[in-house]
Amino acid sequence: MTLSKSLSETWFDGAIYIVLTLLMVVTLYPLLHVAFASVSNANELIAHRGVMWKPLGLSFEAYKTVFANGEMLRGYRNTLFIVVVGVSLNLAVTALGAYVLSRKNVMWNKAFLAVIVFTMFFGGGLIPLYLVVKGVGLYNSLWSTIIPFVVNTFNLIVMRTAFQSVPDSLEESAKIDGANHFVILFRIIIPLSLPVMAVMGMFYAVEKWNGWFYASIFLQDRDLYPLQIMLREILILNSTDFITSSAAVGEQVQIGETVKYATIMVATLPILAVYPFVQKYFVKGVMIGALKG
Repeated sequence: MTLSKSLSETWFDGAIYIVLTLLMVVTLYPLLHVAFASVSNANELIAHRGVMWKPLGLSFEAYKTVFANGEMLRGYRNTLFIVVVGVSLNLAVTALGAYVLSRKNVMWNKAFLAVIVFTMFFGGGLIPLYLVVKGVGLYNSLWSTIIPFVVNTFNLIVMRTAFQSVPDSLEESAKIDGANHFVILFRIIIPLSLPVMAVMGMFYAVEKWNGWFYASIFLQDRDLYPLQIMLREILILNSTDFITSSAAVGEQVQIGETVKYATIMVATLPILAVYPFVQKYFVKGVMIGALKG
């Protein structure tokens, strides 16, 4: 009986490894294809058909073209500004709101929470948002992609739940020692909730880095376009003219093919580089924020 059970478990584990390996290949290959194409020779890439397992003639001309383009560098600068400033404000305001909502002695606490949860299901829509952004003077400014989205309701509720899991005895001890609310929040609550803060920061960062829709609506000046707007023009509108304009007329189409893939890699690698350092906090952070201990 024991031998039969052990054999069945071995077969089951083997099947799991096979399925996971297949899923890994299916998930990883598109990224490898883009990476190989971005460093391939433009002529060979255009002529190639089918699966690509290696670069077709090593060439870094596409990356040189991308990084030599002033608009792409401005897009990178704008995106970095949106991510750094936006995530900082997101975490600061979300932490302050979560701290207030997690305190038991706050008047009308449940009423405030009900109003906040209400916004998860009902909103004014795009046109009222546009009118508000334009009315307060944020239109055609990078702040229009930051200020209206400074708090995500779901992230606020998760962080509130995480703050509630911190023992009340720590807060009471700090108050006896003369600590005010800011000291309790920044020296006790947040240090004990770093996994949640890391996860929320990653959620906000990915949202900011990949955001293009509201930027396309609120930004009119091309110098303010983030990187994802440039990527959208390349992939959806099939336009690489603003990048390959310095190349000869006959070379623009050929270089444009590899530039598409190089731009995807340039727009994706920063998030891929940050993710491994935050991934270890994901399970712990989300579970702490989802269940009250």
